[in-house]
Amino acid sequence: MPKPYKALSLLSGGLDSQLAVCVLREQGIHVEGIVYNSPFFGTDKAEAAAKALGIPLHIVDFTEEILDRVQHPKYGIGGAMNPCIDCHATMIERAGELMEKWGFDFIATGEVLAQRPMSQNKQSLGVVARASKFEDLLVRPLSAGLLPPTKPIREGWLDVDELPRFSGRNRTPQMELAKHFGIEDYPAPAGGCLLTEQRFGEKLKDLLDHEGPDEDRTNVWLLPTGRHIRLADDVKIIVGSCKEENDLLDEKAHAEDYRLTCPDIPSPLVIVPPNASEKQLEMAAAICVRYAKNPEKQALPVEIAKEGQTRVVEVAPMAPDRVVEFMITP
Repeated sequence: MPKPYKALSLLSGGLDSQLAVCVLREQGIHVEGIVYNSPFFGTDKAEAAAKALGIPLHIVDFTEEILDRVQHPKYGIGGAMNPCIDCHATMIERAGELMEKWGFDFIATGEVLAQRPMSQNKQSLGVVARASKFEDLLVRPLSAGLLPPTKPIREGWLDVDELPRFSGRNRTPQMELAKHFGIEDYPAPAGGCLLTEQRFGEKLKDLLDHEGPDEDRTNVWLLPTGRHIRLADDVKIIVGSCKEENDLLDEKAHAEDYRLTCPDIPSPLVIVPPNASEKQLEMAAAICVRYAKNPEKQALPVEIAKEGQTRVVEVAPMAPDRVVEFMITP
């Protein structure tokens, strides 16, 4: 028996990416998944899908690539801070490089022609393929019969007549095919990328306009967490909104940052950069009291901790409308 062809398939965990794996395996292709991790999208859905499908999954960090594309998009950005065409092309290019390194034969994705009017029309799919530098080794098996044939189709590695011809936004055909393959548990269609969200985009733009990504990218990874409040061009504080966020901020923030809490009552953890002035620390303390469980709206003690040293100040809560003036996304 000839050795089966091997495909490295981009796996988001959504239904389409799972179906792409299934239709390739149905034709005897050995398939492994690849998913990218970054501050803007995670891997949980892909990991669950790979486990359900019984395929190996390669998790690849994509932080530096997506930060570069956000700041230097060749093909522009969407309604928020989402450089979708640049991002998709770079994901395929990176997969192509790993395909060659790991001994795979071609790359696959779960994209469906015209499912998304801007990023998945025929022109956009072509732009992405060409920009990826691996255009002739890329297969979109759910719509392959409707797209120009690439090498795996032309040379008979895949029988295109046995592949679906999905097109458009109607997902009924995909759901029917899911039943055929016994796929019952799959997430609802969703973007899954924080860069497409307007409020998150504003926080990212603010970061890029002021500090920029720090050396270890901690300030980028913390963007989804808490309320982000800018007290000055070079001073932004982060206010936890629940215990889980407080714990995450305490774990992930830099050791040299200030940590502010109300010691006597439930309160947020407020992270303040080390360059904050005394006045800015007092403002952060007033914001901490504002969001503490303080029904009487009275002055409270606030503990200011930094690298093992602590002190306590007593401040009144900042007025809510005053806090809004400093918030990056009110």
